Amino acid sequence: MLSRVAESLYWMSRYLERAEHTSRLIDVHLNSMLDQAGGDESLRWQRLLRSLRTLPPAGEIDAYSVTRLLTFEETNDSSIVSCIAAARENARQVRERISSEMWEQLNRLFLQVKQTSMEQIWHAEPHKFLNSVKEGIYLFQGITDATMSHSEGWHFIRVGRFLERTTATASLLDTHFSIFLTGQSEYESEPLDYLSWVELLRSCASFEVYCKVYTAAIRPAHIAEFLLLNPEAPRSTRFACAMVQGALQAISKATGPRNTGRAERLRAALDHDQVEEILSGNIHEYLENIQRQCALIHSSIYQAYIAYPIEVALTSRGASQA
Repeated sequence: MLSRVAESLYWMSRYLERAEHTSRLIDVHLNSMLDQAGGDESLRWQRLLRSLRTLPPAGEIDAYSVTRLLTFEETNDSSIVSCIAAARENARQVRERISSEMWEQLNRLFLQVKQTSMEQIWHAEPHKFLNSVKEGIYLFQGITDATMSHSEGWHFIRVGRFLERTTATASLLDTHFSIFLTGQSEYESEPLDYLSWVELLRSCASFEVYCKVYTAAIRPAHIAEFLLLNPEAPRSTRFACAMVQGALQAISKATGPRNTGRAERLRAALDHDQVEEILSGNIHEYLENIQRQCALIHSSIYQAYIAYPIEVALTSRGASQA
């Protein structure tokens, strides 16, 4: 597969995963405002911005300004509209490598967000719009699995999706648990309560599946174990990392041996880590390390498949023709 095709499919998938994650977090926070009245609203939105690694908007930080920044602000590269536009552009560049159904669904989603304004959703129902974005991305992912050949390109899409998910979940947990363990942060002095932990689970689309494992007992240690180490929960870092490793192994098998050891080492660590040891140590450093490892995996992918020297490409081609 050409490196430019692999790169476009990889980033198309990462951008869509990022847009879905952002949509869900905004939706959860807007809904939680109804249950958590009385606290400092700006502090909660600052926590959301930190988890998304996004600078706050100029001026007052409130529900409207943050929602606009993360949804329709085209100067923000991580906003929903920017991510979907970037995903569509990457898909357009490899139009011949994806199915017609994939292109049509992504184009519908792009037109939907471009034809909608902040004023329209804010005075109507933000939940309806944000939910339609999430469902549109879920539909695209399902169409991809159902209509695209499960060859190298499909595996690059999976790598992008689950590497983005691993990073996003680790960042969200880092923001949340840093407050829980210290009781406060430089931004927030109120401790986390029951509804804050439920909000975290809902932000990871995991409240119901968590309750099936631990019942309705909301305990921080259980939440950390579930979202970090559960091998079956689709939003846990362990599950997502296993998907990254599996996809990279499939790509390596199809293209010849490449260096995928970083993903294997991260997956092995998550397989053997214990939540008691994580919480008794420095969980902030632990979660930052996961994010650093994801960045190194990203760099390894570029070195092995996208920005590799021409000599490597010629050697691989010669080996495949031998």
